[in-house]
Amino acid sequence: MYQFCMKKSNLIGLNEAELVKVAESLGGRSFRGRQLYHEIYRRREFSLDQMTELPKKFRSQLEQSFEIRVPQIHDRQQSEDGTIKFLFRLSDAKYIESVLIPEDHRRTLCISSQVGCDVGCTFCMTAQMGFHRNLTPGEILGQVLAIARDGCLSQPGFNVVFMGMGEPLYNYRNVMKAFRIMTDSKALGLSYRKITVSTSGVVPVLSRMRSETELPNLAISLNATRNDVRDELMPINQKWDLNGLLDVCRSFPSKLRRRITFEYVLLSGVTDSDRDAYRLITLLKGMKAKVNLIPYNPDPALPFDRPTPDRVEQFREILMRASISTFVRRTRGDDISAACGQLAHLESESHG
Repeated sequence: MYQFCMKKSNLIGLNEAELVKVAESLGGRSFRGRQLYHEIYRRREFSLDQMTELPKKFRSQLEQSFEIRVPQIHDRQQSEDGTIKFLFRLSDAKYIESVLIPEDHRRTLCISSQVGCDVGCTFCMTAQMGFHRNLTPGEILGQVLAIARDGCLSQPGFNVVFMGMGEPLYNYRNVMKAFRIMTDSKALGLSYRKITVSTSGVVPVLSRMRSETELPNLAISLNATRNDVRDELMPINQKWDLNGLLDVCRSFPSKLRRRITFEYVLLSGVTDSDRDAYRLITLLKGMKAKVNLIPYNPDPALPFDRPTPDRVEQFREILMRASISTFVRRTRGDDISAACGQLAHLESESHG
């Protein structure tokens, strides 16, 4: 006779209402589900045995069908500048990355939303992996919780950015569910203003987002000022071009529109000319725009170079003279290949 081992369901990723239903399905009262929600997300307790506020019988019933599973930290690399890159091994042996960036007055945690990515940006190492699958809400939240358990988020207050592997808006439902748990005062309790979702420009989903009552900050990866160049760098532009993308950004209600940041990767000789800077000014005319300039983080496997510091500064000055708030993102983690997808791509290939 064959014995089938049924995989247990993960409690991480369930919201409070779902945990109440779990408790009730086991014959418990609804407040047991609320206790469970508090234990997992507020107290960050990942062992049912240690949840002594819950009755032993209830915990035993839970253990028969459920578990608390966070992604396994497979590798952890720290840069000379303090940046820490985490390589996670998921339960199906897929790999994803998160990067923790410490700064003077804040820490920023960059997390992934998919295994790989199918947007196909030619300057991104994650694109070389192709697309494997969406992350579940539990795997998205699990990155934050695992790094907290590792001791790197022990101090209060940090930012979360969906700028890791994957296109978050292609996994919209799971990303937004994770966002709601992150911002729930009874769970992780993060301010929604501390969470940013970066997108390459999935226009139909951006249109859908306009009806949300509460949103993370939005960052649009623009990266080029001409459609022909963006077509080559970001094939998604062939579906939704610059005009369509900027039109939907302008259509957001004013209280949401003010949070939109435009990210612009500076590729030497490709997107970093003075003409590009002046075209960018024209594209953003009439918008309360903030621009993050990102000097390219080079990888020997890709045919792009980082502009010189002088070229970056000249580009920034042109935008600043046009009264566009412009910031240059510091290059971090060069010595540990912290450009997203580099470590996971190598690990995936070694296990291919």
